Amino acid sequence: MTENALSEIGPDKSLLLVDDDEPFLRRLAKAMEKRGFEVEMAGSVAAGQAIATARPPAYAVVDLRLGDGNGLDVVEVIREKRADSRVVVLTGYGAIATAVAAVKIGATDYLSKPADATDVMNALLSGPDELPPPPENPMSADRVRWEHIQRVYELCDRNVSETARRLNMHRRTLQRILAKRSPR
Repeated sequence: MTENALSEIGPDKSLLLVDDDEPFLRRLAKAMEKRGFEVEMAGSVAAGQAIATARPPAYAVVDLRLGDGNGLDVVEVIREKRADSRVVVLTGYGAIATAVAAVKIGATDYLSKPADATDVMNALLSGPDELPPPPENPMSADRVRWEHIQRVYELCDRNVSETARRLNMHRRTLQRILAKRSPR
């Protein structure tokens, strides 16, 4: 990491990491400390909200799905306590609807797991009008299609017939797609 990159962090180097995957949380914390951040870790929504309330961070990386709730609840607390905080939402379930919800409540960016420390750093430090560089391993077209089908399926309360009607596809075709594992 260059001196210039460290100066981009700013005078307040506080970073809150919220994730219930402890090995991932520790690896990311270690990598972000090496990049110049002062890291605090939380493994739940409650712990993340407590830290955000007591010591609102300049930067935050929050997992969307946590054992005790939704990571967006932590993002809301951070936004209430510190409007200038830069927040990145991470998830293993990359869906368009959740990305939109995260950005609407104030997340700076949204990354799908597995995201490495460089992707997180780029997302945290990108300017407000500047787009971060494209990911090294973006979702395939098949994965994007699958994500869209899953989103509509969830919005239709997991009703196959209604989902098929809204997607303008045959119900049996949809059932075959839903029975398969997600593409990479």
